[in-house]
Amino acid sequence: MTRESLIQKTLQHLEQLPDQKVKEVSDFAEFLLFKIDNQILTEGIQKMVSEYKSFDFLEDDEEIYSEEDLKEKYK
Repeated sequence: MTRESLIQKTLQHLEQLPDQKVKEVSDFAEFLLFKIDNQILTEGIQKMVSEYKSFDFLEDDEEIYSEEDLKEKYK
């Protein structure tokens, strides 16, 4: 089924629904668009963070001390 025919079929169904149900469908469509926008935004932020070195300070530091450097070991 093509996008256009699916939209036409959905519009025909919407015309048969009572006003309250049409509002629910509209709210759901709005929710789906919001969810897609959030996903695009999140993916964009993740890409920026991975490409830029701004957050490199959050990565684990190199181990500069070992157990041999301890004067006293906790038992």
